[in-house]
Amino acid sequence: MGHHYLLNLYGCSHRILNDEFYLRDLLEDAAICSGATVIQTISKQFYPQGVTVLVLLAESHISIHTWPEKGEAAVDIFTCGDCFPKIGIDVIIQQVKSDRHSLKYVKR
Repeated sequence: MGHHYLLNLYGCSHRILNDEFYLRDLLEDAAICSGATVIQTISKQFYPQGVTVLVLLAESHISIHTWPEKGEAAVDIFTCGDCFPKIGIDVIIQQVKSDRHSLKYVKR
């Protein structure tokens, strides 16, 4: 069916994890770098902090949920077809300035 990556990020920039529009752009860039086609992006800024972004792809989806107060985020990328989601994962890790992460891969 496809490739599914589950990424947990730790020690990230509080400012980045609480910036809804930065995260929207980041996930769209990660999708494009992966070779995926962005269909729609939706997001929600929570009070007092935290963001959820979901990017609907022709090939499936990318999402992020953040906990800026902890410097943590959870990312989910699932793609089918001729995409390379690991490239998108690498983009996200670098851009949120994570000092450590865990990554799980599921072949579906």
